[in-house]
Amino acid sequence: MNRYVLDACALIALLQDEKGADEVADVFEAAENGTAAITMHKLNLLEVYYKAYRTHGKERANHMLEGFKKRPVLISQEIGDELFMEAGRFKGTYTISFADSIVLAQASILNAELLTADHHEFDAIEKSESIRFRWIR
Repeated sequence: MNRYVLDACALIALLQDEKGADEVADVFEAAENGTAAITMHKLNLLEVYYKAYRTHGKERANHMLEGFKKRPVLISQEIGDELFMEAGRFKGTYTISFADSIVLAQASILNAELLTADHHEFDAIEKSESIRFRWIR
């Protein structure tokens, strides 16, 4: 079974039908068919929620969130010691956002592919870390 960690930009691409949305939809379809597992940390989901809230208001943001919760995605909430230290290592080593340190740490710990479009943040990291990236564009 393929394992994926979902980055906020990948989910936004799907929700807004941006370039790369088909790639994300394929991963969701695989999860629905039982051939893939998708995880997203609640802190990364927060990025999607607040952007929807800012752009479309509370009702649409809440609607998006409720719809997402019905998808075949494990929404993790905890920051255990391993995630805490691995995210801290990423944040201390690279110039990245807090949310990016969380998604990287999750992908590293779960040995999962990071589903993302965020070349600006992750290209240098891909060259120096063992994380596998699945670029949607």
